[in-house]
Amino acid sequence: MNKRDMILDKSNQENHSQLTSPYHRWLLKAEQNQLTDPDVVRELREMKDDKKRIEEAFYRELAFGTGGLRGIIGAGTSRMNVHTVARASQGLADYVLKERGNAMESLETKAEGCRIAISYDSRIKSRLFAEVACRVFAANGMKACLYPELMPTPCLSFAVRRLGCDAGVMVTASHNPKEYNGYKVYGPDGCQITVEAAEAIYREITKLDMFDDIRLMDFDEGVKLGRIAYISPEVYTDFIEEVKAQSVVGDEPVNKDLSIVYTPLNGTGLKPVLRVLKESGYTNVTVVKEQEEADGNFPTCPYPNPEAAEALLLGIEQAKEREAALVVATDPDCDRVGIAVRDRQGRYVLLTGNETGVLLLDYVCSRRTAEGTMPGNPVMAKTIVTTDMGERIAEHYGVRTVNVLTGFKFIGEQIGKLEDQGREGDFIFAFEESYGYLSGSYVRDKDGVGGAFLICEMCAWYEARGINLVDKLNDLYETYGFYMDKLHSYTFAGVEGFEQMERLMEDLRKGPVIIGGRKAEKGMDYGLGIDGLPRSNVLKCLLGPRGAVVIRPSGTEPKLKVYLSARAGDRQAAEQMEAELAESFEALIFEKREDLPI
Repeated sequence: MNKRDMILDKSNQENHSQLTSPYHRWLLKAEQNQLTDPDVVRELREMKDDKKRIEEAFYRELAFGTGGLRGIIGAGTSRMNVHTVARASQGLADYVLKERGNAMESLETKAEGCRIAISYDSRIKSRLFAEVACRVFAANGMKACLYPELMPTPCLSFAVRRLGCDAGVMVTASHNPKEYNGYKVYGPDGCQITVEAAEAIYREITKLDMFDDIRLMDFDEGVKLGRIAYISPEVYTDFIEEVKAQSVVGDEPVNKDLSIVYTPLNGTGLKPVLRVLKESGYTNVTVVKEQEEADGNFPTCPYPNPEAAEALLLGIEQAKEREAALVVATDPDCDRVGIAVRDRQGRYVLLTGNETGVLLLDYVCSRRTAEGTMPGNPVMAKTIVTTDMGERIAEHYGVRTVNVLTGFKFIGEQIGKLEDQGREGDFIFAFEESYGYLSGSYVRDKDGVGGAFLICEMCAWYEARGINLVDKLNDLYETYGFYMDKLHSYTFAGVEGFEQMERLMEDLRKGPVIIGGRKAEKGMDYGLGIDGLPRSNVLKCLLGPRGAVVIRPSGTEPKLKVYLSARAGDRQAAEQMEAELAESFEALIFEKREDLPI
């Protein structure tokens, strides 16, 4: 081969490499594709000569798990965009159709055939992603049922069951920063999909070419043909009525003039939360203006998480001006609730998810007992990382506690089991430490609308009797002991860090586990499938009357999460004990692996 031919051959190889590389194929296909999003094409063109940026956009495919997809918005296989959403939707459609084919008889009563409900939050491109999903489902012969405006996650769970859908999709990244969006999938029971379903859907997704294997229908054409339909206002109203039905005050007087400051954190909660409160007689409600309207940029709250004190700062400032009794915040998809309560000294006290949960549990139990509405065999549910104080309160009222793995879908599954036994009415309450609450079976996920309503009612009921929520919480601590529950996270960076974290978990399983100078009395390894729960890489060590520690690797971050629960006679003693346990556990980690990147 002469020099000229060698140069031409090298040029042809480079051209072939460009045409077959993920980046160049995306650039070519995105410019031609029916799903063209100008932002995707623009970003692809901008990164043309930036190898690092291309690598970050294409180094992997977004993982699809029990939470569906979640990632930074942008172009590429590792990002949330119209193409990754379309591929996930096609995979979901293929999975659902296969499932229907395997059990057609049980679905014959669904007169209008296969249906999928879709909702979306206030995040950047949420509406666009929801419409893309509708177009894919419609092209696959399904009926896509879309809320006409942004709606909370619990409204999606409700619609799935109310409309008899085969699945549901919620476009949201929950409380993540503005750069993120996500795609959560729900089963026909209104719960987030199981591990098995997620794996099956993922297998269908991986069979698909990102561009060539996606069926699409024009959105307007889908509406015209009836393949895409807007969910009727009656469904939303039915949801509101179910939330209001969770009231447990009976004929007892409450202070409905209670001054409340509410912030939806620029998310979906504004309309449903205000409607429920207004229709229930709570009219002294002020909304934080800067965080009132839906805005995916979250201009005043970069991290819109009601678990974070920063998210409630504007609400607390406004509450001080009005001397409001209560500040309530819901996250962008309105499935979590955070609160601040005005104490007798006029200070605003932030309550944790555990503290709000035990207050609500005691309130529901006490009111149901007083009103004679407690079922014969009542059940409450919580996750294994949620305070054990909840179990003590439930026991006091004769309520059975069901402990489940981390994730509200496991609570939803327990409600479904009760329903299968004809005992749906036995479920009275559920909560998790990450600010999720549910007081009825009308949805199978945590409900920020219902949580906000019940919190306001509880505060109004106590205020009518001259009782402050902070005082009530202290009363509970005096009765059941003071519980200090805290989450500690330890970062394990990179592949090496992940391997170190796995080795640490194995060492802890072998035992013995010595924390605070004492051997843990009992180690519960959920990797073995305890109490009929799915196997999970979680350890729980009981420390006798002092408390407990739960250890689990994060499913979404390179972190080891350690939930410490210390129990003592008062706050100071509990805080000191928790600090000692935390210090002891960190020493244990260093002892096991001196090179851990903590």
